[in-house]
Amino acid sequence: MAITINELETGMGLVVDGQLYFVTELTHVKPGKGSAFVRVRLKNIKTGAVLERTFRTAETLDEADLERRRMQYTYASGDDYHFMDQTSFEDTVISKDMIGDGIRFLQDNMEVETILYKDKVVKAEIPTFIVAEVTEADPGLKGDSSKAGYKPAKIDTGASVSVPLFINPGETIKVDTRTGIYVERVNK
Repeated sequence: MAITINELETGMGLVVDGQLYFVTELTHVKPGKGSAFVRVRLKNIKTGAVLERTFRTAETLDEADLERRRMQYTYASGDDYHFMDQTSFEDTVISKDMIGDGIRFLQDNMEVETILYKDKVVKAEIPTFIVAEVTEADPGLKGDSSKAGYKPAKIDTGASVSVPLFINPGETIKVDTRTGIYVERVNK
């Protein structure tokens, strides 16, 4: 569906040069001379690349009708991951590429946010923070909490994260899935 530049909003989906984008930022500019224009910052849904474009107010754009849905991870088979739609309870297969680097933090029964375009999943977003159990780590020593230092540890998803020296196997921690960094210890 074609829309005018004046109808553009942050968070809207657009098709630009055959690619799907989110509008992350837009600025209306009215110069002293000449006609007004809109400077738009777009983020590619699949690659995450950021694109800046300038559009004149007379131009039209193709709006992408994007839909967000919550889906629950059920199981994996090869490079395909099966999710259950929380509203229709249908099984949806999502490839490893659509999940991206967050795949290493995918836990059983985890709910993810999916983005659909024309009833097809184009992107799956893992929650920003997860709570996971440390399965492997060198044992912490008394007094290790006083100095700043990190050691590698493996969590229950199989991912390796850096944790402070005082964290022991069996402890529950909070991890930022965007960076893979330890946030805090969690008491159950």
